[in-house]
Amino acid sequence: MTDRTLFSLAFALAAPFWALLILAPGRRWTDRIAASPLPMVPVIGVYLALAIPVFPQLWAAVSRPDLAGFQQLLALGGGAGAIWAQLIAWDLFLGQWMYREARTLGIHPLVMGPLLALTILLSPFGVLLFLCLRGTLRLRGRQRRPLAPN
Repeated sequence: MTDRTLFSLAFALAAPFWALLILAPGRRWTDRIAASPLPMVPVIGVYLALAIPVFPQLWAAVSRPDLAGFQQLLALGGGAGAIWAQLIAWDLFLGQWMYREARTLGIHPLVMGPLLALTILLSPFGVLLFLCLRGTLRLRGRQRRPLAPN
């Protein structure tokens, strides 16, 4: 498979799981999938297929990080693809965690759907908004609980 094909495959492998998290929340299958690390495994496989051929350049970029080293890595098809697949796998991990936390906190799926979609596209923004929402809900929950007698 070419680097271009593997690059495209990384998101294609994760997309069905994102669709479940966003479009079928609360279903037994969705909850089971969100609790499993297995959805990331195929994306990690793509990562390995892209990363192994450029491992010396990848190792140089991550062990001594500087902008020039990452630019050189990203100039390689396999290097850019490997970083992309790593992002896809990590974003899916974050999305699964956010989904489970939202279910625990009782956050409505109509609120979580857009947050998960934002996390797919720009994960730091989606995660930051989710953390703010999560913190607010936890703080409100603490304020509503009566104080325990001494």
